[in-house]
Amino acid sequence: MINVDQLAEALACSSYKIKEVYRLVIQQKSVLREFRTEKYGFLFIIQGQARLRVNGVTYELQPGSVFHAAPFMQMDSRVVGESELEYYSVFYSPEKRSEEEYKHVCNAHFKLEHGALPRIIDSLLMLHEHVRTPGGMGKLRAKELFLSIMHQVLGSHLHHSRGTSPSKKVIDEAIAYIKKHYMEMLTLDELAELHAMNPKQFSYYFHKYTGFRPIDYVIHYRMERARELLQTGDFPIRDIAASVGYTNPLYFSRLFKKKLGITPSSYLEKNE
Repeated sequence: MINVDQLAEALACSSYKIKEVYRLVIQQKSVLREFRTEKYGFLFIIQGQARLRVNGVTYELQPGSVFHAAPFMQMDSRVVGESELEYYSVFYSPEKRSEEEYKHVCNAHFKLEHGALPRIIDSLLMLHEHVRTPGGMGKLRAKELFLSIMHQVLGSHLHHSRGTSPSKKVIDEAIAYIKKHYMEMLTLDELAELHAMNPKQFSYYFHKYTGFRPIDYVIHYRMERARELLQTGDFPIRDIAASVGYTNPLYFSRLFKKKLGITPSSYLEKNE
């Protein structure tokens, strides 16, 4: 069984390049016999089912499955079920030093399950589009998307493999994410997917551990940051609103008054 934390460390710390990304559709009942792999890569199953046999080990793949293989592995595959197989293949190339350092991770075949999160599929589509973008910025965007995908995959895999309710640590991670990204557009669906849960489940456990619903906590944290800005500087209300994630200063003022019982302008005058 793959050590998820070890794999996460390898992806985060080792040096490698995203080489190629393909979207493939294979007709039902297609068979590919006894071929040898040539590259390091992940397969992300989007639709359909397949049976892979790699170095004598059989894997059943379905939507939400992620499969990893390394070079020089003996493999055969068969599309099973009643529909065609659709998947993305992401090939990467580790540097020699990193390959040796993480040999036990890179040179393994294994399967992960992420539960077919829609956000992962959207990110794979963007990765497919950006991987051929020339220049450093294109490579940076491709690496960013790949790491985001794998962060979600590994988090979801851990959740599914444990088969238990999320620990307080998961909710603490969600809080840390909100505190880091509070000035951005945040939705319940996005926060839930980032932490490998459906929105109803995420909302339940977030409230259980914090006493807030997720979006209520986002608003609470934004108002606290706005209050600090009002106390420490002479900034226009519209700038403070924008800095905590609101393009409409009137909407921001209504939320601020609802939270603190006073308008931002009155709060500013009071502190002066």
